[in-house]
Amino acid sequence: MPTNIEIKAHCADIATVRSVLAARGARRVGLDHQVDTYFNVPSGRLKLRSGDIENNLIFYRRPDGAAPKRSHVRLLPCSDPVLLTSLLTEALGVRCVVDKQREIYFHGHVKFHVDEVTGLGNFIEIEVIEMGDDVDEPAMLSTCHQWMTWLNISDDDLIATSYSDMLNRSV
Repeated sequence: MPTNIEIKAHCADIATVRSVLAARGARRVGLDHQVDTYFNVPSGRLKLRSGDIENNLIFYRRPDGAAPKRSHVRLLPCSDPVLLTSLLTEALGVRCVVDKQREIYFHGHVKFHVDEVTGLGNFIEIEVIEMGDDVDEPAMLSTCHQWMTWLNISDDDLIATSYSDMLNRSV
């Protein structure tokens, strides 16, 4: 299962984040309206992402915690998210639905999400993506910390849980 190092943080100033990403040469992929449907599973998290750019069934395991953390992710591209949502809803039941506007950026093997999440606010995510068979976790952590510094993300800004957990707590 591929490994990422990632963080999620509150984002008070999206314009500054965009400016830093542009100045550092990040490539903007686009704006994606995404609806993530989380399903009931015994362990990990299973969600179906339906968007204009990304449509994937995603299973991941990640400990909760605010610091940069290891996440194990499996992606399966989905050509018919409506049909798959219906099937998985019937089979597993829905845990939560997250609706967001997501700007997607890449810089090398680092992916950035600038999110406006309905009911929660604005966030930034940094995902340092495993490249090849040789996982150098210390280097991945260092890259994540460097981007946190450039983007002025403090430890107080970090979020420990997923958007689905945050929404379930607010209900």
